[in-house]
Amino acid sequence: MEYRNLNKLYTTPMTKSSLSQHDALFKKFLGDIAVARDFLEVHLPPHLRERCDFSTLAMESGSFIEDDLRGQCSDMLYSMKTTTGHDGYVYCLIEYQSRPEKLMAFRLLRYAVAAMQRHLEQGNDALPVVIPLLFYHGTTSPYPYSTQWLNCFTDPELAESVYRQAFPLVDITAMPDDEILSHRRVALLELVQKHIRTRDMLEIAADIARLLNLWAIPKEQFRSLMYYIVGRGETSDTRQFLHTIVP
Repeated sequence: MEYRNLNKLYTTPMTKSSLSQHDALFKKFLGDIAVARDFLEVHLPPHLRERCDFSTLAMESGSFIEDDLRGQCSDMLYSMKTTTGHDGYVYCLIEYQSRPEKLMAFRLLRYAVAAMQRHLEQGNDALPVVIPLLFYHGTTSPYPYSTQWLNCFTDPELAESVYRQAFPLVDITAMPDDEILSHRRVALLELVQKHIRTRDMLEIAADIARLLNLWAIPKEQFRSLMYYIVGRGETSDTRQFLHTIVP
């Protein structure tokens, strides 16, 4: 191995356009697939490691770090197949700042989602699993903050109940009209939205009129509703529809 000219290496100043010494060192090592494989095989949790086909490990180009943070950290994205043949990624963030960031778990999640988005933009129609991994060598030891992004919330228990289950869905296409009519002030919006593409609006004109009489909506809302129905809906008799709404 050649070690000559080390003095020149240490005394040559870094220019603004140069990579930081941290960045250059990490990318020199972790840009080597053999080194990266050792790194991941050593540090990934066993339940994740056993799902990775490391023979397919490859380095991906690009970075997801915001421009104003590039002096504080560096990132590496690796692609590989899972043991079931699906696409997967490992996103490694290397933090340079001496003081750890409290919301780093959330930042890692954002970067992982950015990697998923790029995967979709490449023509794929399903999300890949992106494993986030933080390399930390700051002055505070051990790492003082949670690596679970849900703990970044002021109310982690509530956050878990929201983000670890299916999101609430208001599917008015499958909702009976009688149920919609019981939804108080929002019933008018829901009823019109349900039927705007599917039937003659004259058929629900009486229900619209009843809701208008029951709930006195502002003029601006009424005007917007009428413009919407006339512009987007269908009716066999516009005059009769309007007469039913406003007798």
